[in-house]
Amino acid sequence: MNRKYIAVIGTLVVLVFACSRKLPGDDAQNDTGIFAGFQQPGNFPVPVYHFETNPVTKEGFELGRKLFYEPRLSRNNTISCGSCHIQSSAFTQHGHDVSHGIDDRLGSRNAPPIMNLAWNPLLMWDGGIFDLDLQPVAPITSHEEMDETVANVVSKLQALPQYRVLFKKAFGTEQINTGNLMKALSQFMVMCVSSRAKYDSVMRKEGNTTFTPEEAAGHTLVSEKCGGCHHEPLFADGTFRNNGIGVGANDDQGRFMVTLRSEDRYLFKVPSLRNLAYTAPYMHDGRFYTLDAVLDHYSTGVKLTPNLDPLLATGQGGMALTPGERKAILAFLNTLNDRAFITDKLLAEQ
Repeated sequence: MNRKYIAVIGTLVVLVFACSRKLPGDDAQNDTGIFAGFQQPGNFPVPVYHFETNPVTKEGFELGRKLFYEPRLSRNNTISCGSCHIQSSAFTQHGHDVSHGIDDRLGSRNAPPIMNLAWNPLLMWDGGIFDLDLQPVAPITSHEEMDETVANVVSKLQALPQYRVLFKKAFGTEQINTGNLMKALSQFMVMCVSSRAKYDSVMRKEGNTTFTPEEAAGHTLVSEKCGGCHHEPLFADGTFRNNGIGVGANDDQGRFMVTLRSEDRYLFKVPSLRNLAYTAPYMHDGRFYTLDAVLDHYSTGVKLTPNLDPLLATGQGGMALTPGERKAILAFLNTLNDRAFITDKLLAEQ
């Protein structure tokens, strides 16, 4: 066989191997340099994000990633989105009960994870933002977070030749504007897909992956006792509920602050059960530092307060769990931890 044929065959082998690899949004890390954009995991529902107005491109995603880790988005150029949303913590601010922003100012809520946002119709703990393309305005302009104006951010970026080049590649113009700034950030955030946990492998019947008997028992228990709010496969349902933890120290009234409806007082968005090993502390104000404390709450600590979710209003202060049931639930929750997500180099600061 001559060298020409050997070279052709070698090239075909490389292409076949490369095309067989999968990307974020599926079940394998992207380590080939090939970019296929957003990929819907096989066991996930159709996303709600409007990709028709902002399709993910390689150039747009890379610009969004750079902006996500860009401290110039803050007033004194010290705080980036990645400061409060750390990849190794599933894009939360691990260990802080409430967020810590510019000048070490304290926010009023725990930083939620940047994870599976393409399936979130309403954002923030109170659902006050209805479009991911608008979401970055909140932290950029918040006094406690970045304390900047969007106009100043655009001005700072426009003054940098590297950003003019990147915006030109992504959107066809060097003239940076608010719309393209937000779209770029969205292109990064929708690619933060957590779908490669053991649970996902079992659900997609990949290889010989199966639950252990204890994990299977925990799966059943979570479905029966928690599934009313934490729907599979996202393990959230996009609703707002009062889970009986009681009023916090800062009297955060949750969804009521958006709708001004009395029935929404102290309701907060149902968080996902995914990646709990990386996202402590828990609840909207970070009051519980361990999953055992969370289970204690749901077992015996539910407070019979106004607007308490009907699923928890049993009149007994919670749902009884035996030691064996608690152990099984914790075992199953561990199958929702996605190490590939928190170590994916494509999502890391470059």
